[in-house]
Amino acid sequence: FLVNPYYEPNLRGMSGRDPEVVDFIFKASPAAKEFLKRQEELFEFLLPLYEVTGKTQIHIAVGCTGGRHRSVAVAEWFACRLGQSGHSCVVRHRDIDKEQVW
Repeated sequence: FLVNPYYEPNLRGMSGRDPEVVDFIFKASPAAKEFLKRQEELFEFLLPLYEVTGKTQIHIAVGCTGGRHRSVAVAEWFACRLGQSGHSCVVRHRDIDKEQVW
């Protein structure tokens, strides 16, 4: 449901780490902002529950068609927000360097 920067020639070669791509994805629709807000609320609720059970890790996976734009931007956003809340985050972008062939 998030707009796809792949179809914008000036954004296609960039990634979800580039500010232009992030702005394109998250400022394009109110639904994108609402999605992020609800995800943040979800993790604010869930993480303390995991901690109480003694869990030291949680894996959060985000995917999109090519793995270069939207999923990267969302994962980076999550890591930033979770880091601001005092959580340690490791971000891995599996497909960010893959050639776009679709």
